[in-house]
Amino acid sequence: MKTKILMVCLGNICRSPLAEGILKSKVNPEKVYIDSAGTGGYHAGCAPDERSIAVARRNNLDISTQQCRQFDVSNFEEFDHIFVMDNSNYRDILSLTENEDDKKKVNLILNEIFPKENVDVPDPYHGGEQGFENVYQMLEEACEKIAQRLHLK
Repeated sequence: MKTKILMVCLGNICRSPLAEGILKSKVNPEKVYIDSAGTGGYHAGCAPDERSIAVARRNNLDISTQQCRQFDVSNFEEFDHIFVMDNSNYRDILSLTENEDDKKKVNLILNEIFPKENVDVPDPYHGGEQGFENVYQMLEEACEKIAQRLHLK
């Protein structure tokens, strides 16, 4: 049975598509299914932001075929782990939980590298190219820790 992991940010166009692509590059696809979603449905059906696609491409990843979608409460049943990019989205996802098992699945992704510090992955949408590069590097490190900790390689 595959481990199922969901990456979540606000619009599912910048951070969570990068996290999805990065983690996919670090795991055995026969053992793991990875997806991403946004708490808002603003970009449902769209491709990730061009700047996310570009920073992924510079790091030999192709996320251009991903399609943005909105988080749904059924995702609690479907996924084993839900990694959220920031505290605002973390609170939004937790508000949708119906039991303790669902709550235990939800974690801030940067707690992988800054345990219990609840650090946000900054939203690079309104920033320049360097913001996307910085986010990529943070997610690269966090995803490496996830792959190691969950024995997904």
